[in-house]
Amino acid sequence: MGVLQVQATAPERIATKADFRVAGLRWWIIGLVFLATLINFLDRLTISVLSPVLRATWQLSNLQYATLGTWFLLAYTVSHSVSGKFYDRVGVRRGFTCSVLVWSVAAMLHAAARGLGSLSLFRALLGFGEAGNWPGAAKVVAEWFPARERAFGLAIFNSGAALGSVVAPPLIVWLQYRFGWQAVFLITGSLGFLWVALWLAVYRRPEEHRWLGEKERALIEEGSAASASTSRTRPRWRDLFGYRQVWGIVAARLLVDPVWWLYIFWLPEYLNKVRGFSLAQIGLFAWAPYLAADAGSLAGGFASGVLMRRGWSVDRARKTVMLISAAMMPAGILAERAESAMVALVWIAVVLFGFQAWINNLQAMPSDLFPASAVGSVAGLGGSGAGIGSMLFILATGWVVDHFSYRPVLITAGLLAPIGAAVLFWLTPKIEMLDLGAAEATA
Repeated sequence: MGVLQVQATAPERIATKADFRVAGLRWWIIGLVFLATLINFLDRLTISVLSPVLRATWQLSNLQYATLGTWFLLAYTVSHSVSGKFYDRVGVRRGFTCSVLVWSVAAMLHAAARGLGSLSLFRALLGFGEAGNWPGAAKVVAEWFPARERAFGLAIFNSGAALGSVVAPPLIVWLQYRFGWQAVFLITGSLGFLWVALWLAVYRRPEEHRWLGEKERALIEEGSAASASTSRTRPRWRDLFGYRQVWGIVAARLLVDPVWWLYIFWLPEYLNKVRGFSLAQIGLFAWAPYLAADAGSLAGGFASGVLMRRGWSVDRARKTVMLISAAMMPAGILAERAESAMVALVWIAVVLFGFQAWINNLQAMPSDLFPASAVGSVAGLGGSGAGIGSMLFILATGWVVDHFSYRPVLITAGLLAPIGAAVLFWLTPKIEMLDLGAAEATA
């Protein structure tokens, strides 16, 4: 009798489990990626916020401090292409797990640093792990979102970078005063392990996920089918360099991305050395420009989308928003001239708002110009340009500040965005989808 009872009730339990659905599951998935990006930037900025403490501990010059950013960016630049291929091979579930574990271990190892050499090694390992977040996030968006929603999906996870920058200064300063700098690295680094546990519990590909409803599954599969129809041509890397549009994207990122990295890496130092901020004041006020950056990220994508819905072409909408954004970034020159530290922070907030509005549209350009089969490669080349330009600028900043001041650095950074916009628009006369097959046939 007991056996018959189990046989009667077991199918009912299985059916109930199989019927469990999460409405809007794709938004929960991108929410997890947003959270990973926030943790990514929290781990990245710990050393910047603690720079007054760490530099005093080991008596580091500006140039020595700059080498920490250079080692990070060197590994970060290399990892962009390596991680992209790795994610394609093993999938985003295992790929994200590996990336987050690598950067979390690296973040915690900072607590064991004994000087510039060990700190540089740990920064490089952190950069190698953290770079995987971006090709992984792009792949998640491609797998889980139809084409018309992908730009908004990208904006959500990208906002994790700016929000992480908002959270970092007050949180890190509080932890430093409460527990000491070694404990800060251990605590922030451990967050990634909690995220991995949640990720492994939740994430599956859409075709494998039992929580995905049939209506949402059909929406995702429709978007995947549309993307697949444009993926027949698979250009080689050397072929892509034959397109001036690729050179435009690479050059624009090489020239303009250093503006972002300047304020990510050097802002706490600038506030401490030039504006006289204590560590507590950095915690209280340094988050404000990054909050403006978060607003800029969402506003830039929203504005171009609204213009397109009103009938503007992709070319006109993107270039209008990017031109306005580039015109905002010379506000860094006004920050250098401001007598009040708070006024300087306001101008820096204008710069970061403009940068995030700019980069949100620039990162969409590979998919505006190239079919799905080439988007990852073009975006990766742009990321490499960004890494190279940022490495050189951060290292040069350390030397210039050691020998002169922040003035030439901020003036140069203020000019980079207009120059980058001019180069991009010259090399990309019109933003429209290219027919790679036709181009190869006429070659």
